[in-house]
Amino acid sequence: MAFEKVLAISVPESSNKPHACSDGFFMRIGANSQKLSRDEVFAMGLRSGRLRFDEQVCAGFDLFSDLDEGKFLAYSEVAGLSKDLSVSDALINLEMVRLENKSLVATNAGVLLFAKNPQRFLKSAPVVCALYQGNDKSQILDRKIYNEGLLGNIEQALTYVKRHMDVRFDITSLKRKEVPQYPEQALREAIVNAVMHRDYFDASGDIMIEVFKTQIIISNPGGLVSWLNPKDFGKYSRSRNNLIASMLMRTPYVEKMGTGILRINRELAKAGLAEAEFCFDEHNFSITFNSSAEKSGSPKSAQKSSPKSSPKGSPKTADLILELIRADSKISASAIGREIGISKRAVIKQTSRLKEAGKLRRIGSARGGHWEVI
Repeated sequence: MAFEKVLAISVPESSNKPHACSDGFFMRIGANSQKLSRDEVFAMGLRSGRLRFDEQVCAGFDLFSDLDEGKFLAYSEVAGLSKDLSVSDALINLEMVRLENKSLVATNAGVLLFAKNPQRFLKSAPVVCALYQGNDKSQILDRKIYNEGLLGNIEQALTYVKRHMDVRFDITSLKRKEVPQYPEQALREAIVNAVMHRDYFDASGDIMIEVFKTQIIISNPGGLVSWLNPKDFGKYSRSRNNLIASMLMRTPYVEKMGTGILRINRELAKAGLAEAEFCFDEHNFSITFNSSAEKSGSPKSAQKSSPKSSPKGSPKTADLILELIRADSKISASAIGREIGISKRAVIKQTSRLKEAGKLRRIGSARGGHWEVI
């Protein structure tokens, strides 16, 4: 069928949405144009990346009474900032503060980093850490909420995980070597990722660091940004919070944007662990670390069954004790225990057996005497 005097106009979808007319914002649905509500316009701005939380001004924040200069000076030291500028000028240069109506106002990024009490102004500021007895949430052993600013939250969360994860001991020489359940570098990368890419508009949830018996799950509100295709996950970096990302990029916490996933899996591989599990949807993102406990027994159980902690001991443990005594004839049982990772009572049992075997003798009193290796 032929047509004459027909003009066909093709209008490509704009990449600079949303657009407004004199009557407001509209969305074309089928043959109809539907006017958008305020929340729908807001959501469209978020999806397009035109509206960023960290760049918005924080109402109610007073730069002179609410700013924690100690946090700023600590950041300046870590980031290697010039000491020639005043605090306010440095904050302006970093875009943490800007001048509006002849007054200095702080951005949300500035509040998250340098406020005395970030949660007072931004409910999405804290990081929550939890410890569970097993591999589910049926019994919680401990819970902490950190509100120390972005850098403080990163360090506090990492310290929490290191304190509560298992550690086993490898004894291949005179000194014992502590081997953590998970590599610290991978954990730090995952925690920084959660802090950097969290959706701070969403105050319905928290950044969560959950420590289970054989798992650690680090999660945050905010899935992949809409301008990153899921198939490109791990290949490119698209930040939801540009100001926060740029501030962390100045510190040793972030080596290079877009390489975090590679570094996490590289560190896990070096530790002999499986790759991390990444899970995300439109609203949430999580990283799961799995220990090798289910395959070869947990680090704690391995420690209990190792020669150095066996009630009867072993030649290897005895040899280590003799080496320590040769190096320091006045070394105490407590010091020996600390060096090789066994109890004082176990050391006393070992030295008694060594004396009975004619390999060791005590010269003088328990307090003022010394050991002699035969």
